[in-house]
Amino acid sequence: MKLKLKQYKEQLKDWPQTGHHIMAQYDDEKIVVYQSYRKEIGEFAIKNQYFGGAFSLERMTWIKPNFLWMMYRNGWGTKEGQECVLAIHLKLEAFKRYLESAINSSFNNELGISREEWQNQVKESSVRLQWDPDHDPFGNKVERRAIQVGLRNDFIKSFAKDDVLLIEDISDFVKEIHQFVLNKDLDKLIIPEEKPLLFDNENLNKKLRLNETYN
Repeated sequence: MKLKLKQYKEQLKDWPQTGHHIMAQYDDEKIVVYQSYRKEIGEFAIKNQYFGGAFSLERMTWIKPNFLWMMYRNGWGTKEGQECVLAIHLKLEAFKRYLESAINSSFNNELGISREEWQNQVKESSVRLQWDPDHDPFGNKVERRAIQVGLRNDFIKSFAKDDVLLIEDISDFVKEIHQFVLNKDLDKLIIPEEKPLLFDNENLNKKLRLNETYN
């Protein structure tokens, strides 16, 4: 497994507690995002190192850079059809390109446009941006917001093959560490190392409402 791991409680000390943050494992070249699928789709992706076979290019797919948000969403890999948990090492430039084209999935006055304009943008967009409450290992909401990105049309085609550097099956790892959560033993919980991501493009940071006070 290529993921870098670190104790959950150690990371928690450094994580921002509030605000909008892209919590992720990344470097100058790549970022790790997570998805969960049924076995058939996951096994094809692992074997071929791209998404194909039963994977649909016709419907929107959602990627999540935050490991614990993914675990909340898929029930630590226990939900039906989400048993195969994938860590997708993605080109950072591709992820940035998605966000530059993204339209918020919900309307708010801070967008600086009318509701009608926003609705038209959503209809035409191929990338959807959504902020949700982040969650702790037990699935409880926290004040910090976590991002997920929906892709369709040309963006999903690019994501499925060209933008992928590595696809890892982390299903067994997830099952293993889930036991510490079930036993309420967070002292032993080790998860992928994550930190807030900021871009060198200030306009993009502003568009995403990213908090810039975190060092």
